[in-house]
Amino acid sequence: MTSLVHVDGLAGTVLSDGWWAASGGDVVAVVEPATGKTLAQVGVAAASDVTAAATLAARAQQAWGGLPPADRAAVLRRAAGVLEEHQAEVVQWLIREGGAVRAKAETEIADTVEELLQAAALPTQPHGQVLSAGPGRSSLARRVPLGVVGVISPWNVPLLLAMRSVAPALALGNAVILKPDVRTPVSGGLVVARLFEEAGLPKDVLHVLPGNAVAGAALTANPIVTMVSFTGSTAVGREVGAAAGRRLKRVSLELGGNNALIVLDDAGVEAAAAAGAFASFFHQGQICMAAGRHIVHASVAEVYVQRLVEEARRLTVGDPWTDRVDLGPVIDGRQLERIHGIVRDSVAAGAELRWGGAPDGPFYPPTVLTGVTREMPAFTEEIFGPVAPVVVVRDDDEAVAVANDTEYGLVAAVRTGSIERGLRVADRLRTGMIHVNDQTINHQAVVPFGGFGASGNGARHGAQFAWDSYTQWQWITTQDDESA
Repeated sequence: MTSLVHVDGLAGTVLSDGWWAASGGDVVAVVEPATGKTLAQVGVAAASDVTAAATLAARAQQAWGGLPPADRAAVLRRAAGVLEEHQAEVVQWLIREGGAVRAKAETEIADTVEELLQAAALPTQPHGQVLSAGPGRSSLARRVPLGVVGVISPWNVPLLLAMRSVAPALALGNAVILKPDVRTPVSGGLVVARLFEEAGLPKDVLHVLPGNAVAGAALTANPIVTMVSFTGSTAVGREVGAAAGRRLKRVSLELGGNNALIVLDDAGVEAAAAAGAFASFFHQGQICMAAGRHIVHASVAEVYVQRLVEEARRLTVGDPWTDRVDLGPVIDGRQLERIHGIVRDSVAAGAELRWGGAPDGPFYPPTVLTGVTREMPAFTEEIFGPVAPVVVVRDDDEAVAVANDTEYGLVAAVRTGSIERGLRVADRLRTGMIHVNDQTINHQAVVPFGGFGASGNGARHGAQFAWDSYTQWQWITTQDDESA
């Protein structure tokens, strides 16, 4: 079996029909966060690369969108098969380039395969409606592709969060320009290009341009690009949304979260603490759905904290490529310093450090904070690191008030011995997703994924919900009598 990804001479070369490694712009190193080793050199796309790609994509889209739906579906299915065939190689890149532990990398690939297969089902679904009309007249509405879709994807779950937009956009007849983060351009970019190249996607239907803010701004501003799907921080999402709005361009914003895991006084504390540890520490807390605030009833708070500390203490931290560990490195030094600054400032403001809080090179240990109040950074900020801030409340009403005291509204979880009680609490939470007796990190390719408030603009990913993101309605009428 030949290699899917070729990195020799990566900078300044065209490695596949969909991959642009720009030779005229800057070159950046792809760094292994656990060791600091350079894995590859990647050319950074300039604004001119975006312009050229958009022109080519628009030309290619017409033929791609006009293909029989079953033909487009077949390309998506073949891409899923190619990914399964090369799973071991892609796992290596997810671990070494993104700092994932092996279980996270393998889960990401499985979820990406499912995204491809669900997208493959879209082209052959009904895509229109017959509307009422008078005698001798027909009226129908049909969904048509948008044209060229821009996708700006993040580094934390690079393959899945790119494919979550790329696959349905392609399946529904659009061409796509994907701009992966320059920290994970191989697992979040080149892999995507190679999968579709091997699957037989026609030339120029997909372009992958690793880039920074310059390329992202050019993609958002380009008049040929009719829609932008952005996944990333709320701060950058606001800028993307504002730029797209000025151009009356459709935009899907999947942004940050400061998610609450609520533990009621009738919950099984040991199971709740295990769920809470996973929700805060999985992938070093670098997940938009991570539990950022553990909101716990006073009567069970101390036992919960003890169990949470026990969970944190048993977790191992290290290089996920060379060792079997539970947590890998933080993506880079800037992010690690931000995490530590939030912990340090919260402790200075009166929080108690119950475990962790001491970085070791690129690694940040699972950390538990208690005595957290609403004024502390550990409460107000999206930490995006392996930190579990605990807030103690008196009753359900206070738990709901504390959970809703944030501009974010992505996901929440409620732990309780009573499903009915959990649902009553859930009914009062302002989040796009709520899980009763689970933890906050959940993903399926078939669900309407999205948040409220600063967590996004309400756009949805997932199976049939992709129709609303990547197509638009067109109304067509006919009359039997041309003289009418």
